[in-house]
Amino acid sequence: MYNKIQEQLKDAMRAKDSVRLTTLRGILAAFTNEAVAKGKTPKDRLNDEEAIVVIKRLVKQRKDSIEQFKKGNREDLVKNEEAELKILEEYLPAQMSEDKIKEIVKLKIEEFVKQNGSASSPQVGQFMGAVMKEIGSQADGAIVKKIVEENLN
Repeated sequence: MYNKIQEQLKDAMRAKDSVRLTTLRGILAAFTNEAVAKGKTPKDRLNDEEAIVVIKRLVKQRKDSIEQFKKGNREDLVKNEEAELKILEEYLPAQMSEDKIKEIVKLKIEEFVKQNGSASSPQVGQFMGAVMKEIGSQADGAIVKKIVEENLN
């Protein structure tokens, strides 16, 4: 993934695409920061799974920023963040549909009920762990949490 982003960075420079260029530079900087935080040298590269975690974090930051800028009536900043968000999402794996997530959640609840006799709201954390383990990076944790809570209530 790192090499792909490096190549696209060069393409963005040639095309003079400033938003893409800024976003890609930000991704690479985040990769370097993550490597250093993990005790590696800045030249060490993250594997694809670690890179996806970093990009997901950047996506979440953009979504939070968009929400805050909308509250502050800063449409100029919202448009910039949305453009960056769109670029970041290109690097994430395809996301699972809500119907598929609901299916997995229902199966996990049935398994849990068979083992323990019942399922209740205080056990949301257990279900989240089990569901996210199966889904992996194919779904947003916020969506999964919403579906788990709906099914437990």
